[in-house]
Amino acid sequence: MLGSVWHGLTTTVLAHDGPQAEWSVSGWDVAVLVALAAAALLHVTGTRRMARHGGGVRQVERVSFWIGWIAIVAAVAPPLDRAATLRFSAHMAQHELLMLIGAPLLIVGRPIVPWLWALPQGWRRRVGPSVPLRRVSTLWNWLTWPAVAWVLHGATIWIWHLPALYEAAVRNDALHALQHATFVATAVFFWWGLVYGRYGRLAYGASALFVFTTSMHTGILGALFTFSGAPFYPLYASRAAGQGIDALADQQLAGVYMWIPAGVIFTLFGLALMLAWLSEAERRSTLGAAARPSRE
Repeated sequence: MLGSVWHGLTTTVLAHDGPQAEWSVSGWDVAVLVALAAAALLHVTGTRRMARHGGGVRQVERVSFWIGWIAIVAAVAPPLDRAATLRFSAHMAQHELLMLIGAPLLIVGRPIVPWLWALPQGWRRRVGPSVPLRRVSTLWNWLTWPAVAWVLHGATIWIWHLPALYEAAVRNDALHALQHATFVATAVFFWWGLVYGRYGRLAYGASALFVFTTSMHTGILGALFTFSGAPFYPLYASRAAGQGIDALADQQLAGVYMWIPAGVIFTLFGLALMLAWLSEAERRSTLGAAARPSRE
């Protein structure tokens, strides 16, 4: 019974190099879903253990984590993953869920503390200021420095959308997993640097600048897909033809996903950072005025 179900899941849907796509549940798919399940279990366990010791996770962090987790699960789960092999627009939606919803909400959710609390007490005690951890911390601080993260994330997006690399990722499960891993990793660096990084007195103002410039260059890429007169990816054009889909219209829809909804998210986040910057400037001004001696 189970064997027949697994066979049904992994059976080739369509010829891999034919007009439509082959799709199966690969080892990479299973590994990602197992990792996500483990992350959820650790978060639940850690949150409960913190509560028993008088601590807890703030409601906004808990909600952010779970919405981000659900977004990532939806992006890599079989329904959308299968659609992404057939339609460029579905593949683009998958990437936007990972980079613009999943990654930033997980960052806001601060899951590391609950994950650590989920570990046995002896293991937690070993997590200290060791040399390897200090080196990891130094590397992390460099990767999440907003200027570095901005370059890494932007370059990753543009390079992976080169036709040769993009089509190779669609054809090869391991390369596809690497593509998603680099998208999520650089998105985490980017959003972490913006939310928790600091630029001295510039702070949130500099972060807002990075958000708006990222919105601009990803919007340009989306506009290229939207207004192009020919499909960028012959592989998707072939598969669209096999389904009776207009390949150019599908590409234009993908461009709209990358351009408009993504642009709205970036704009809202940038505005929030600008408001935080103005609020911080007002707070500093108030504290400065209070610190100055009265001239009476």
